[in-house]
Order: sequence, then C-alpha cells, then structure tokens
Amino acid sequence: MRRQRILRAFASSNVLLAIDYDGTLAPIAPTPDQARMRVRTRRLFTQVAHRYPSIAISGRPLDDIARRLVGIPIRSVFGNYGGEPSPQGKPPVRVGAWVTHLRERLSTLSGVVVEDKGYSVTIHYRRARNKDRAIAAIHDAARALPGARVLGGVEAVTLLPREGPDKGVALQRARRLLRCDTAIYVGDDDTDEDAFASAHPDRLLSIRVGPSRKSRARYHLQRQADIDRLLQSLLTLRQGTSSSA
Repeated sequence: MRRQRILRAFASSNVLLAIDYDGTLAPIAPTPDQARMRVRTRRLFTQVAHRYPSIAISGRPLDDIARRLVGIPIRSVFGNYGGEPSPQGKPPVRVGAWVTHLRERLSTLSGVVVEDKGYSVTIHYRRARNKDRAIAAIHDAARALPGARVLGGVEAVTLLPREGPDKGVALQRARRLLRCDTAIYVGDDDTDEDAFASAHPDRLLSIRVGPSRKSRARYHLQRQADIDRLLQSLLTLRQGTSSSA
C-alpha cells in the first residue's frame, strides 16, 4: 500500500515526530480538564518516543500540556499553538483585553466558555444550547478585535495574535534545533493547518485526524482512536532502535 511505503520511507529517515494533544493523542472530552490519553496510547507514545525524536505542539498552556506528558521521553513541548515558550517571556497585553471584551459580549450565551490561555484565547461552545447562535455571536465579537487571527476547532474558536508564531513555526524550529531532515506531524483541527503547510511534502508527512475537505494534510486518520494504530506502525518500523542511536 502506498501509504505504508511512504510511512516506511519517513520512518527510515532522520525524522522528527510532532504531535498534537486534544483530539489527537487524547479524545476530545466534555471539558478541557477531562481530556486524558488512553492507557494504551500513553504506552505506545512512550515507546515511540524512545525510538524517534518526538515533540508535542498543543493549544494548551505550556505548563498544562507539559504536566500531561510527564514520564514520556519527548524532546520538547510547545504550548499555546507554538506561542510558548515565548522569546518575550510574557503574554501579549492585547490578549488580556480580548478576554475582557469576549466575556462581556458573550456573557448571555448559556454554555459558552471563554478560556484565557495567556498567549491565546479559546471560546468553547460544546455545551451551548444553540450552537449556531453561539458560533455567530463568537465570530461577531471576534471581528471587533484588532490583530486577532480567528481559527476554528472542534466545537471551539481560537484567537491568536496575528503576528505571533504558530504550530508551523514551532515545528520547523524544533526540526532545525534537533537536526532532523524530515518531520511527521499529526493534528486534528484548523489550528494544525499551519504545521501541515510548513514544508514541502518530500520533507513533511502531514496527517489529520478526522475528515476535512479543505485540509492541507496529505493523509487522514478516520477517527481519534486510529492514533494507536499509527503509533504501533511507527514502533514496528523501528523495533530495536532508540532515538539516541
């Protein structure tokens, strides 16, 4: 099968594995705090990280995602869609103003939660009674914010500073620092599209979890549970090796 041949070619190269957390390593949960990797996924990812230089790039704040990956020998962790760690060392002031504006504008919408991540803002509408109304109100409120880049997610909308780094920037920075020639990136929503488009397909194997007609990813996993099958394939292709070899 062509996909397996391509995966084998990347696995045999000097490759960096980069992976998202929510919706990719862990199933989407009713609330962000409830998201956890399955036991088998954690075990497989731990074994894979021993054999491939691996990183995580998540939309979660850096301290949050780092805590969830304790015990897994990954080389680096990026939070806030690649915005953390930040060279400036502190969140942009404008993000705090966005949070205030959004909470005021959306306060009457039941089930809508504005999550302040410091370097970004995510508005969750998973529990909204009227999702269409919530989406329209969120986008209307976001349009009034200067310098905001608006990205869709899984029952969420994310706002990032337009001039700030993104997952694609973080991926290529890590690849250079770790002296890898190629990369495999796995993610599940629109915030991962920057990573999918960050390098030529000869150098980047991009995999999106779930269907998307407009994604720039080359390949798709049908559902989140298929991440275990992908990790097992990567493990099988490098049995008996380690990432330090």
